[in-house]
Amino acid sequence: MYGYIQIKIGQKRFENLDIIKTENLCYDYILRDDDGKIIEQSSALRNVSLSVPEGQFLAVLGHNGCGKSTLAKHFNAILTPTSGKVTVDGIDTADEDRLFDIRQTVGMVFQNPDNQLVATIVEEDVAFAPENLGVPPEEIRVRVDDALKQVDMYEFREHAPHQLSGGQKQRIAIAGIIAMQPRCIVMDEPTAMLDPKGRREVMKTIKRLNREHGITVILITHYMDEAAQADRVVVMDKGSVLMDDVPRKIFARADELRAVGLDVPQVTELCEMLRKNGVSISEEIIFEDECAEAIEMLPLRSKTADMTKTVAAKLIGSGEEAARLENLTYKYSIGTPFEKTAVDDVSLTVKKAEFVGIIGHTGSGKSTLIQHFNGLVKPTSGLVFIDGKDIWSKDVNIRDIRFKVGIVFQYSEHQLFEETVSKDIAYGPKNMGLTGDELDARVKSAAESMGISHLLEKSPFELSGGQQRRVALAGVMAMDPEVLILDEPAAGLDPKGRDKILSLIRRWHEHSGKTVLLVSHSMEDIVKFATKVLVMNKGKVFCYDETDKVFERTDELVSIGLDVPQITRLSHRLREKGIDIGNDIYTTDRAAQRLLSLIKGQDK
Repeated sequence: MYGYIQIKIGQKRFENLDIIKTENLCYDYILRDDDGKIIEQSSALRNVSLSVPEGQFLAVLGHNGCGKSTLAKHFNAILTPTSGKVTVDGIDTADEDRLFDIRQTVGMVFQNPDNQLVATIVEEDVAFAPENLGVPPEEIRVRVDDALKQVDMYEFREHAPHQLSGGQKQRIAIAGIIAMQPRCIVMDEPTAMLDPKGRREVMKTIKRLNREHGITVILITHYMDEAAQADRVVVMDKGSVLMDDVPRKIFARADELRAVGLDVPQVTELCEMLRKNGVSISEEIIFEDECAEAIEMLPLRSKTADMTKTVAAKLIGSGEEAARLENLTYKYSIGTPFEKTAVDDVSLTVKKAEFVGIIGHTGSGKSTLIQHFNGLVKPTSGLVFIDGKDIWSKDVNIRDIRFKVGIVFQYSEHQLFEETVSKDIAYGPKNMGLTGDELDARVKSAAESMGISHLLEKSPFELSGGQQRRVALAGVMAMDPEVLILDEPAAGLDPKGRDKILSLIRRWHEHSGKTVLLVSHSMEDIVKFATKVLVMNKGKVFCYDETDKVFERTDELVSIGLDVPQITRLSHRLREKGIDIGNDIYTTDRAAQRLLSLIKGQDK
């Protein structure tokens, strides 16, 4: 266990003062019938013993379903133990008379911001908790303004939350907790729906609250680079604590992490690849600057890599047009004080069989744009063409367009509603008029594409989050759309679940020859799967080109709130040191191959 700790923050010093402590914590989810009889019982936490010193920044990692969120809900008494004990600042969370004290001490930020937003105006929502704590009005004003500025949402203070994007809503939820000024903040995947700039700002806020104000932070995350910034990392598996150490020690155990569905930072993976090829380099590297310094110290035969050996082949579209937008503009709340142009004069063409990645900062218009392709929203002005036909012309049935263009939304598990997986997948094809053997064949083929054939007779609500996503995807694929649009399909999934679902999508794309549009905030996912990238900025097309050419524009992408993969940033650090491995470094495999060609003693 995590022994004696001293943390110095500002002028404060915390010496082994535990703000949260769990002792042999066990928790079972119990399903009862109408008579109260137990019909199902599953263990979510098993003998978890943790001590969290005040002022610490603790990251919690684990695959979906490992018990992370269940543990977090014990930290402010949303749940109480089946057995064992949890104390917050010395208060037993099972003491119902002290719930107010516990929840004033520990604030919670959940993964889905819609579960936390309660008011009709942003600043009123942020003020809600301080008001309930009895904070004087003049201080509430100061707290609300400060909290909104910290999450870069001050300019939206008079907006209605429902008018904001998912990422913007999450920033408001975080601001609401910051305004409470709790001694501990527990965050359950708070950056899952944020763009790279939003993620950086939230992480900067978290570290500032922790380092400058001494607030204890417990961050549940699937982003390895976020966990690397913590003081300590706890890894959970099957309801128990599997690892508990400082980040460098945790990420040095790469094989063990992968065995439980996790991953390591890209630079850590790169160093692992180099070591497996006989290169002597530390196994405790987790940041790009220190990785660049370590590589600079290696014996190099040259400082410029051969760029011709590792250029990957591109999958190119057929040349035929799948979809086209002409001067598309869409405005929300026309004629009101909240009128906003979400998509501004966008023109572009998507070819058949292309795999297009769509990126952009939160609120850039990505989600609004994709809803035009199958007529979920009608343009304020401009035209939408599918297979060369204007979808809003009188001779086109919009229902037919929606069978040709399938959309899978964020948190697609919310689209599930049938009794069994088989019935859920069959719902769309049945509405197309398919019956009998043809319907069965569609269901079987879609289930096979998503690797869920063995789940067809199960209830979709009994499945894990990753499995539910695959069911929702299969339901759209079963309609055999010409264009498949995916809005953050891997959001909130652990690394193994994310890679699984995206790999299945790529395989379906390659086998079917259909067109895929993937919206994502993960630059790593985009460069791994997309052959062409559309970058949106403030409702306009910033650029639309092949993946390599888009990510060559690193500085420009960063300037509009985006980012590049960590391994790309490493290549820039190396170039500054005179070591050139190319400006097309987006994967660890390519970086490792280029570096190995430079290192003495390695085969060319």
